[in-house]
Amino acid sequence: MLDRLETLEREYAELQARLGDPELIADQTRYTQATRRYSELEDIVDVGGRLRAAIGNAETARELSKESEGDDKELFRAEAEEAELEVGRLTEELKLLLLPKDPNEGRNVIVEIRGAEGGEEANLFAKDLFEMYQGFAQRMGWTLEVMNTDWSDMGGYNEITFVVKGANAWTRMKHEGGPHRVQRVPVTEAQGRIHTSSATVTVLPEIDDVEIDIDEKNDLEIQVYRSSGPGGQSVNTTDSAVRITHKPSGLVVSMQDEKSQLQNKAKALRVLKSRLFQLEQDRQQAELSSARRDQVGGGGRSEKIRTYNFKENRITDHRIGLTLYKLDKVLAGDLDDVSDALVQDEQAERLADATAG
Repeated sequence: MLDRLETLEREYAELQARLGDPELIADQTRYTQATRRYSELEDIVDVGGRLRAAIGNAETARELSKESEGDDKELFRAEAEEAELEVGRLTEELKLLLLPKDPNEGRNVIVEIRGAEGGEEANLFAKDLFEMYQGFAQRMGWTLEVMNTDWSDMGGYNEITFVVKGANAWTRMKHEGGPHRVQRVPVTEAQGRIHTSSATVTVLPEIDDVEIDIDEKNDLEIQVYRSSGPGGQSVNTTDSAVRITHKPSGLVVSMQDEKSQLQNKAKALRVLKSRLFQLEQDRQQAELSSARRDQVGGGGRSEKIRTYNFKENRITDHRIGLTLYKLDKVLAGDLDDVSDALVQDEQAERLADATAG
């Protein structure tokens, strides 16, 4: 592991010297790749440096303990034990950092939430989920940009699309993709019965323009129409809303929040490119391993990654068997315990795979 660390430290030093090269800066694609790689290596080099220091401290303390007597001997022995504990902790941290990187690490995240089964209650739940992520983003110091909203009749969301930007946004938000199930008494229920509804969350990496090339003239069908608000009421007297159909794949993206047709088109293209990028990643992954289950599934009540039970103030993540009785806090944005557990589970699985390999 230390031999590999030396190789990466040399790469880091070379990148550090190259990042000021005007020729590299002029090539936006190469420069973006270089800065992303530099950021990855920065943490590895930092932890590696602290690991070497801890190893040196442990060796020095052990030698001094051998050469000392009485209280000094015990003092140096204690220092050696403390340094060895630090070596163990930093070794595990470095192992994680040396695992193959998620290719989407460091990217902004596009999230799409849609009401699924349950009628208007599902759309209201979709709004609850958006507000949960909004609160979580604030806690994490991320920025959240709403790209498109399709309101339902009662003020929920048929669909909402937004972008999350910030450190580790992809690391945490990627685990949110899938069907989310809610169990509660809907506002539309006169007899107080608990209903089960669902909303789907799709999580996509936002990609750089240079990564996906679209032939707008031949591949896209672009339609314009008037945007609408809750209940289908018109909120714009001009045809500013945009619907883009990517003919080769059949993907459709609609945007209506901006008053400018050009701005809505630009946003729609951002989402379309990210969806196409995700499709290509999934295709490549399917060739290397069995095809993974689609994030959204059918959106049915029985399909779920997580259940939100209002009566018991309970949230359960079914993938890792985690149950917490703090649903009110989670919906307010305190998603830390759930998110931490999902990240740790993924790390443990990746370490186990690396050890087995």
